[in-house]
Amino acid sequence: MRGSLCLLLASFLWGTTFVAQLVGMDNIGPFTYGMGRYIIGFFVVLLIWAAFSKQRKKAKENQVYYPGWKIGLGAGCIMFVASGVQQIALLYTTAGKTAFITCLYIIFVPLLAMLIGKKIRLENWLGAVVAVTGLYCLSVKGDFSLNFGDVLAFICSVFWAIHILFIDKYAGMADNIEISAAQLGMCAILNTIFAFAIETVAWESIAGAAIPILYAAVMSSGIAFTLQIVGQKTAEPATAAVIMSLESVFGALGGWLILNEQMSGVEIMGCVLMLVGMLITQAGVIMKKRRIQA
Repeated sequence: MRGSLCLLLASFLWGTTFVAQLVGMDNIGPFTYGMGRYIIGFFVVLLIWAAFSKQRKKAKENQVYYPGWKIGLGAGCIMFVASGVQQIALLYTTAGKTAFITCLYIIFVPLLAMLIGKKIRLENWLGAVVAVTGLYCLSVKGDFSLNFGDVLAFICSVFWAIHILFIDKYAGMADNIEISAAQLGMCAILNTIFAFAIETVAWESIAGAAIPILYAAVMSSGIAFTLQIVGQKTAEPATAAVIMSLESVFGALGGWLILNEQMSGVEIMGCVLMLVGMLITQAGVIMKKRRIQA
């Protein structure tokens, strides 16, 4: 339950960051925005890493410490591909369709988990189906014909599923803060390379987007991705995927509250269905805990 709450808070921070992304990229490119976001996020996590030096020293003395830097570099490469392909997809398709197709990782995570030998419970599948239905109601408007951008979004969703399973495999054995720091550092390096290679980097425009960049850097990159790693130490990957997909709900609510975007009855129903899907995935965890206590 503690892991699920960490993931729920992470999804809230990611969802509210969507508003910051919309505002922040008015005058700068996606890789330039990512460069600022991940560089600052990296240093935020470094401060957290320094604050936990005593706990890390004690873990080394007890021989239970395992460094997370190398693992984080791998996670960062996967995350960069997923987020980068998603940004390119937005050039060819709508934001609603991109959000829906991307969050199909709700289905891909249990499928890929089964391929590597993990057991997926019935409530995980049921919760995923209900959540995907809600996500469709929330995100997709009008025609649903596929184009090149939709294919890219599909590829993106597969990489997010791989990222979730990658974190699930290593979060329980290595220093979580080091994994997060290295992951953000790798994303910062790759975004910087692409920003200077294919975009016009104007420092005045970056300064104008300082507040959205800072919010995304601290709350989303620094805190939320660290919470994801901590949460996945105990939460099962299929459950984690459903909970993290709630970022689309929080994003829609943030747009409604902050940007005055209107929500239809169907979209509100989509939010409710996604919440129900999350609760269904948690039902098995609660019942299992009660059986153990009994």
